Amino acid sequence: MLETGMTVPVFTIPTDTGTFSMAENTGKNVVVFFFPRADTGSCTKEAVAFSGLLDDFAAANAAVIGISKDTAAKQAKFRAKHGLTVDLGADDTTDICEQFGVWVEKSMYGKSYMGIQRASFVIGPDGKIAAVWPKVKVPGHAEEVLETVRGL
Repeated sequence: MLETGMTVPVFTIPTDTGTFSMAENTGKNVVVFFFPRADTGSCTKEAVAFSGLLDDFAAANAAVIGISKDTAAKQAKFRAKHGLTVDLGADDTTDICEQFGVWVEKSMYGKSYMGIQRASFVIGPDGKIAAVWPKVKVPGHAEEVLETVRGL
Protein backbone atom coordinates (compact mmCIF):
# COMPACT_ATOMS: atom_id res chain seq x y z
CA MET A 1 0.00 0.00 0.00
CA LEU A 2 1.20 3.50 -0.77
CA GLU A 3 2.38 5.36 2.31
CA THR A 4 2.70 8.96 3.48
CA GLY A 5 5.35 10.84 1.52
CA MET A 6 5.19 8.61 -1.55
CA THR A 7 4.40 10.11 -4.96
CA VAL A 8 1.06 9.02 -6.35
CA PRO A 9 0.95 7.60 -9.86
CA VAL A 10 -0.64 10.07 -12.26
CA PHE A 11 -3.86 8.40 -13.33
CA THR A 12 -7.04 9.00 -15.25
CA ILE A 13 -10.05 6.85 -14.42
CA PRO A 14 -13.48 6.58 -15.99
CA THR A 15 -16.33 7.76 -13.78
CA ASP A 16 -20.08 7.53 -14.09
CA THR A 17 -20.10 11.13 -15.39
CA GLY A 18 -16.94 11.17 -17.58
CA THR A 19 -13.37 10.88 -16.31
CA PHE A 20 -11.31 11.95 -13.31
CA SER A 21 -7.68 12.88 -13.89
CA MET A 22 -4.98 13.62 -11.35
CA ALA A 23 -3.34 15.88 -13.94
CA GLU A 24 -6.47 18.05 -14.07
CA ASN A 25 -6.32 18.44 -10.29
CA THR A 26 -2.72 19.64 -10.05
CA GLY A 27 -2.38 22.24 -7.31
CA LYS A 28 -5.30 20.81 -5.32
CA ASN A 29 -5.55 18.38 -2.48
CA VAL A 30 -7.17 15.17 -3.69
CA VAL A 31 -9.03 12.74 -1.46
CA VAL A 32 -9.26 9.21 -2.84
CA PHE A 33 -11.41 6.76 -0.92
CA PHE A 34 -11.50 3.15 -2.04
CA PHE A 35 -14.60 1.13 -1.23
CA PRO A 36 -15.37 -2.55 -1.89
CA ARG A 37 -18.72 -2.39 -3.71
CA ALA A 38 -21.30 0.19 -4.73
CA ASP A 39 -24.69 0.14 -3.05
CA THR A 40 -23.75 -1.98 -0.04
CA GLY A 41 -24.29 -0.85 3.56
CA SER A 42 -20.95 0.59 4.68
CA CYS A 43 -19.98 1.71 1.19
CA THR A 44 -23.22 3.67 0.89
CA LYS A 45 -22.73 5.30 4.30
CA GLU A 46 -19.18 6.30 3.37
CA ALA A 47 -20.13 7.76 -0.03
CA VAL A 48 -23.10 9.63 1.49
CA ALA A 49 -20.83 11.08 4.20
CA PHE A 50 -18.24 12.32 1.69
CA SER A 51 -21.01 13.70 -0.54
CA GLY A 52 -22.50 15.59 2.39
CA LEU A 53 -19.17 17.31 3.01
CA LEU A 54 -18.26 17.96 -0.65
CA ASP A 55 -18.74 21.75 -0.37
CA ASP A 56 -16.47 21.79 2.70
CA PHE A 57 -13.82 19.81 0.82
CA ALA A 58 -14.09 22.23 -2.13
CA ALA A 59 -13.64 25.18 0.27
CA ALA A 60 -10.44 23.46 1.47
CA ASN A 61 -9.19 23.23 -2.15
CA ALA A 62 -9.81 19.49 -2.33
CA ALA A 63 -11.31 17.23 -4.97
CA VAL A 64 -12.90 13.98 -3.76
CA ILE A 65 -13.26 10.69 -5.62
CA GLY A 66 -14.49 7.31 -4.45
CA ILE A 67 -13.14 4.31 -6.38
CA SER A 68 -14.38 0.73 -6.56
CA LYS A 69 -14.20 -2.14 -9.03
CA ASP A 70 -17.79 -1.46 -10.16
CA THR A 71 -18.49 -0.38 -13.72
CA ALA A 72 -19.38 3.20 -14.59
CA ALA A 73 -22.99 2.09 -15.19
CA LYS A 74 -23.21 0.57 -11.69
CA GLN A 75 -21.66 3.73 -10.23
CA ALA A 76 -24.31 5.82 -12.05
CA LYS A 77 -27.10 3.73 -10.48
CA PHE A 78 -25.39 4.09 -7.08
CA ARG A 79 -25.24 7.89 -7.52
CA ALA A 80 -28.87 8.17 -8.60
CA LYS A 81 -30.23 5.91 -5.86
CA HIS A 82 -28.47 7.77 -3.01
CA GLY A 83 -28.13 11.31 -4.41
CA LEU A 84 -24.33 11.16 -4.30
CA THR A 85 -22.29 14.18 -5.40
CA VAL A 86 -18.70 12.90 -5.19
CA ASP A 87 -16.96 11.57 -8.28
CA LEU A 88 -17.25 7.77 -8.51
CA GLY A 89 -14.36 6.05 -10.28
CA ALA A 90 -14.90 2.77 -12.10
CA ASP A 91 -11.73 0.69 -11.73
CA ASP A 92 -13.19 -2.47 -13.25
CA THR A 93 -9.69 -3.57 -14.33
CA THR A 94 -8.35 -2.98 -10.76
CA ASP A 95 -5.39 -1.08 -12.24
CA ILE A 96 -5.67 1.93 -9.91
CA CYS A 97 -6.48 -0.29 -6.91
CA GLU A 98 -3.31 -2.29 -7.57
CA GLN A 99 -1.19 0.87 -7.95
CA PHE A 100 -2.41 2.13 -4.56
CA GLY A 101 -2.01 -1.33 -3.00
CA VAL A 102 -5.63 -1.77 -1.94
CA TRP A 103 -6.37 -4.83 -4.14
CA VAL A 104 -5.67 -7.48 -1.53
CA GLU A 105 -6.41 -11.04 -0.56
CA LYS A 106 -9.35 -11.26 1.82
CA SER A 107 -11.19 -14.16 3.39
CA MET A 108 -14.76 -14.81 4.39
CA TYR A 109 -16.19 -18.01 5.81
CA GLY A 110 -12.82 -19.71 5.31
CA LYS A 111 -12.60 -18.86 1.61
CA SER A 112 -9.92 -16.58 0.18
CA TYR A 113 -10.67 -14.08 -2.56
CA MET A 114 -9.29 -10.84 -3.96
CA GLY A 115 -11.04 -7.60 -3.06
CA ILE A 116 -10.65 -3.93 -2.28
CA GLN A 117 -9.47 -3.00 1.20
CA ARG A 118 -11.44 0.04 2.36
CA ALA A 119 -8.76 2.76 2.55
CA SER A 120 -8.46 6.51 2.04
CA PHE A 121 -5.63 8.73 0.88
CA VAL A 122 -5.10 12.48 0.96
CA ILE A 123 -2.79 13.61 -1.81
CA GLY A 124 -1.25 17.05 -1.48
CA PRO A 125 -0.90 19.61 -4.28
CA ASP A 126 2.65 18.31 -4.83
CA GLY A 127 1.35 14.85 -5.81
CA LYS A 128 2.63 13.21 -2.63
CA ILE A 129 0.52 11.36 -0.11
CA ALA A 130 -0.11 13.56 2.91
CA ALA A 131 -2.23 11.07 4.91
CA VAL A 132 -3.37 7.45 4.72
CA TRP A 133 -6.13 5.51 6.44
CA PRO A 134 -5.30 1.86 5.61
CA LYS A 135 -8.31 0.18 7.27
CA VAL A 136 -11.21 2.58 7.41
CA LYS A 137 -14.01 2.42 9.94
CA VAL A 138 -16.83 4.40 8.29
CA PRO A 139 -18.49 6.31 11.19
CA GLY A 140 -16.84 9.74 11.44
CA HIS A 141 -14.26 8.95 8.76
CA ALA A 142 -15.24 11.62 6.20
CA GLU A 143 -15.16 14.26 8.94
CA GLU A 144 -11.71 13.10 10.04
CA VAL A 145 -10.42 13.29 6.47
CA LEU A 146 -11.87 16.80 6.10
CA GLU A 147 -10.10 17.97 9.28
CA THR A 148 -6.84 16.54 7.93
CA VAL A 149 -7.28 18.37 4.62
CA ARG A 150 -8.06 21.62 6.44
CA GLY A 151 -4.80 21.19 8.39
CA LEU A 152 -2.61 20.98 5.28
